[in-house]
Amino acid sequence: MNIIFNIKYNTAWGQKLLITGSCAELGNNSIYAAKEMHYRNGGEWQLETTLPGSVRELKYNYILEDENGIRKIEDPHLAHHISFTGGYEAYLLHDYWLPEPADRVFYTSAFTKNLFARQEEKRTDGNPKSSNDIILRLNAPKVTPEQTVAVTGNQPCLGNWNTDCALILSGANFPQWETVFRAEDISFPLEYKFIVLEKKTNKLCYWEKDSNRTINAPCENRKGCMIIHDYPLKTPDFLWKACGTVIPVFSLRSENGFGIGDIGDIRKLVDWAKKTGQHFIQVLPMNDTTYSHTWKDSYPYSAISIYALHPLYINIPMLGSLKDPERVRFYNAMQQKLNATDTVDYEAVTACKTGYFREYFRQEKENILNNSDFKNFIAENEEWLVPYATFSYLRDKNNTADFSQWGEYAQYNRKKIESFRQPENEAYDELSYSFFIQYTLHTQFGIIAEYARKNGVVLKGDIPIGINRKSVEAWTEPEYFNMQGQSGAPPDAFSDTGQNWSFPTYNWQTMEKDGFAWWKKRFRNLNHYFDCFRIDHILGFFRIWEIPLEYTEGLCGRFRPALPLSKEEIENYGMDVFDEQWARPRIHIRYLPAIFGKETDMNSLYGFLSHADAEHLVLNEICSTQRKIKKIFEGRTDTKSQVIREGLMTIANEVLFLEDPYKRKHYHPRISAGKSYAYSELPDENRDAFNRLYNDFYFLRHNEFWKQTALNRLTPLIYNTEMLVCGEDLGMIPASVHEVMEKLQIFTLELERISKVSNREFTDLYTLPYHSVCTTSTHDMNPLRAWWREDRDKTQRYYNSVLKYEGEAPRECSSAIAEQIISNHLKSSSMLTIIPLQDWFATDDGIKRKDPNAERINIPADPDNEWCYRMHITLDALLRAEGFNNKIKTLITANGR
Repeated sequence: MNIIFNIKYNTAWGQKLLITGSCAELGNNSIYAAKEMHYRNGGEWQLETTLPGSVRELKYNYILEDENGIRKIEDPHLAHHISFTGGYEAYLLHDYWLPEPADRVFYTSAFTKNLFARQEEKRTDGNPKSSNDIILRLNAPKVTPEQTVAVTGNQPCLGNWNTDCALILSGANFPQWETVFRAEDISFPLEYKFIVLEKKTNKLCYWEKDSNRTINAPCENRKGCMIIHDYPLKTPDFLWKACGTVIPVFSLRSENGFGIGDIGDIRKLVDWAKKTGQHFIQVLPMNDTTYSHTWKDSYPYSAISIYALHPLYINIPMLGSLKDPERVRFYNAMQQKLNATDTVDYEAVTACKTGYFREYFRQEKENILNNSDFKNFIAENEEWLVPYATFSYLRDKNNTADFSQWGEYAQYNRKKIESFRQPENEAYDELSYSFFIQYTLHTQFGIIAEYARKNGVVLKGDIPIGINRKSVEAWTEPEYFNMQGQSGAPPDAFSDTGQNWSFPTYNWQTMEKDGFAWWKKRFRNLNHYFDCFRIDHILGFFRIWEIPLEYTEGLCGRFRPALPLSKEEIENYGMDVFDEQWARPRIHIRYLPAIFGKETDMNSLYGFLSHADAEHLVLNEICSTQRKIKKIFEGRTDTKSQVIREGLMTIANEVLFLEDPYKRKHYHPRISAGKSYAYSELPDENRDAFNRLYNDFYFLRHNEFWKQTALNRLTPLIYNTEMLVCGEDLGMIPASVHEVMEKLQIFTLELERISKVSNREFTDLYTLPYHSVCTTSTHDMNPLRAWWREDRDKTQRYYNSVLKYEGEAPRECSSAIAEQIISNHLKSSSMLTIIPLQDWFATDDGIKRKDPNAERINIPADPDNEWCYRMHITLDALLRAEGFNNKIKTLITANGR
């Protein structure tokens, strides 16, 4: 099979073009094994090759090599593609260089496989019309399912510019469109233009922009098929908008539920979304979080596996029934009891559903183990599935997820655990059970994901920035993690002392060596079920807030990577000669009353503090770190103990600088140091110098450094996934974040109540980036009605300045006010408005919950928060609430979504 590749590209002196593709003859997609093309006149480059008949399809990309031998591939996300199914003996390909598209988001699977997907369209090139066919192809991703693409031009076969006689293209390979006609029907030069028609009526919607396209007579006088990959459709301005709902899966409630939402409930949520005109459903992470078998496992951002789904999300009716009538009656009674609870009783639900799963597995074990689909699932997912199942077995056998206590298995050894899979091994049944659980989850979720796609509803997943330090990946791939650090967040609106998530930080240098394979596999796994996902705390790709292990709070963290200051640099800002005491916790005795109140007398503090000098105290060795302080006061709940504990924690934070653990004698100014007692002690001139140093360090020094760091990490990951990518970019945001996210077309997160513009209290919803998600609240904050009560003064300002009402704000957020707030968000300039389910409920007095304070999901400042929020009505009842549903649909439609 003879193939001639042609591309027009104006190269500079010393540059050349190459081509690589998915076959050995083109280097098997290797940029280094690419085949060099030959230059012809007029900027034309060509390569002629022969492919064996066994090659049925080909994906390929062009590469530009500069005068220094550095190679740059065209956008690999949009590789050229050809199927050799037409029966032609030769192919003459005319391509164009694939630039990074300005509308990349419309090439993601959220649009190509869901929102704009074509149903049951047939290909046009199944059989050749003649030996000299011309196939015309172009990309047109911004064409809705109600529309189709056609071509008209200066030829009878193209309708002679009559749109009623235009040749309609096939969208079977959407977003690529194509049509085929015979070369003998064309009189060159060919002049043409693409148009968009209504699919049902063929009525003209619009002509593409700009001048006509032209093709001169082909330079090759050969038999075969000419395939012209034309430039993308030049559509008019296209600001498509949609909306959706965000809710954790565990919060869903249905009539046949077992006290917690599950995969089957997502189907009902899809039905409700479709009924109300919504196109997105966003959920929280769904990975397995089981490390303690207690309610503490309810935290969805602390996964023990980046691949395994949580067993509790199995839908029991989809799984199957038990045969023992007595056990059926038992579980029916338990189902009614658990489903009646106001919140998720995590431990009771876990006990009940796990019991059912184990009984069902014992009942169906032989059929399950012999099932060919089950065996295929194990074979396809063995790389992560076997370590996960083994981890689960050893966790339960040793009564701890802390693998350092697993004796001979403390360090992962693949060969050592292979025997666990043998039928005679005592671990065999437990591993098989874990395989069965994950197979069931994968199968059920796959069914629901496909159901969502067919109904035009995009499922949006969530990737936590961290992993549990007692997780499968920490055990099996420790080289990817820094176990001596803890990730978290600096002080913000949620916590004055920052947040400590306790997750290990990433060893990015190691990850970069293998091309970020760990992250790419993580993204790929998510794509089984989702066409869109949110990167939790995307700021972690720029820099992470890393906290030393000895701290329990987040105040004494530092950004990593960073450019710490030398002593000389610190002094150059105008501070005195660097004082080592600035980097050691201590407190002046005059501040003790402010810290300890009535417990200030030294008798109460004896044993905890000692004099460093006549005026300063330091922590004694027994309580020299926050970790030690926490252990001393564990279980002591009396007021005196709590006051002393908090006071000692405060003193542990009393530093102006933190030494960098990776670059000795270099320092980070402590975050929020201006609020510290140590700062108050500084002379005025030192305070002024420290302020200059602090502002430069946190707001100027790292901008370009963090920008390049994020681009190096995120670019290969974004180009490696077909999902629509969103990022949670709240908090202390480096100036370069928006630039990087805009360049990579990662959607930002926008909240009206958290402005990203300095000196502006509330966000202007009408100037938001188009590539953004606008929402009224997140799981880390109060929903609308509880927020309205949160800060009376702020509510009053919002009522007057944003909602434009005069007078005193009502004490409660009425359904009318909630409706207006949501309507404003739907009018925003964001492509996506995704509203928490609780806030949708707030618009209707007959639907909303009585107690607004019962709707909050998480309190970030509370490390012992139990994630147990449940809908107060069932999805079944919600689907029947015609008045409410019509109100939501009208609200959405009226606001152009």
